[in-house]
Amino acid sequence: MSEWSVAEPEKLTFGEPVRELKVRIANGTVNVVGTEESSARLEVTEIEGPPLVVTQRDGVLTVAYEDLPWKGFFTWLDRKGWRRSAVVSLAVPSSTRVEVGVVGAAAMVSGLDGPTEVKGVTGDATLVGLSGTVRADTVSGNVEAQALSGDLRFHSVSGDLTVVEGAGSSVKAESVSGSMIVDLNPADRPTDVSLSGVSGEIAIRLPHPADARVEANTASGTVSNAFEDLRVSGQWGAKRITGSLGTGRGSLKATTVSGSIALLRRPAQDDRWDTAPTTPADGAGSDSGDNSVSGPDGGASGIPADVPADPPAEAPAGGPTDGPTDKKVL
Repeated sequence: MSEWSVAEPEKLTFGEPVRELKVRIANGTVNVVGTEESSARLEVTEIEGPPLVVTQRDGVLTVAYEDLPWKGFFTWLDRKGWRRSAVVSLAVPSSTRVEVGVVGAAAMVSGLDGPTEVKGVTGDATLVGLSGTVRADTVSGNVEAQALSGDLRFHSVSGDLTVVEGAGSSVKAESVSGSMIVDLNPADRPTDVSLSGVSGEIAIRLPHPADARVEANTASGTVSNAFEDLRVSGQWGAKRITGSLGTGRGSLKATTVSGSIALLRRPAQDDRWDTAPTTPADGAGSDSGDNSVSGPDGGASGIPADVPADPPAEAPAGGPTDGPTDKKVL
């Protein structure tokens, strides 16, 4: 095993193959990008507090604080440990399996084919162009994902989930009070989607034509539906949207207790997220006649507000940027 202690800005290049990457930091930023190169590179541009420990053993590269374990990660809330920060960038082979854990830090992961797992306490995560399976667990951190073609699993207490151009075959997400906005654009294959929450709002945009069995329900929230082939039932209290679109090969299930649910339709021949879905006041339910259910006050039911018109920022084109001149080749 090889080991280094990084207490100041530094660049490292690893000659030995890397098949798995593990990163754990508190505060700051983590950037991980997949490349076609066989070697891995690390750049630490800023660091405060205790040093980062970098180890490489049997194809596993670890960049972490010594007192921040992956197991029991969410229990690491010692205030003394927050007095630290690091800005870390890594370029690894695209097939690398990646685990990133952040406490109060932002994480960006892009261009990977291997499995990716992200854990965050309060830090937000941006995931771009990942084709392997993705799992994201947060306490209050938000997750933004763009152009994912692998399966996605998301779990949070109050964090929001935003998916743009989702092309994977499966999306399963749970959040107690966070909102979930999912824009699907599968490549001619069925998609299984399961979203559940308590008070968070749910908005799902499906391609046109869509191909799925639909079952969406809320105990006390409002619903909005843009598909003529789906049936909306319930005027007071619990409301449901059910039915089949196309041949019904895929499945869509959405459940919330008090949050609203909106099923939106992607315009035909338009695969870009360049137009924010309209609210019921603008006619979100106009495509399906009376499928928009009114709320108890007699007004049109709402859909999740602030649906983003623009996707998350694109991933960096290359690996770690140029920084300190001292570079070690290992």
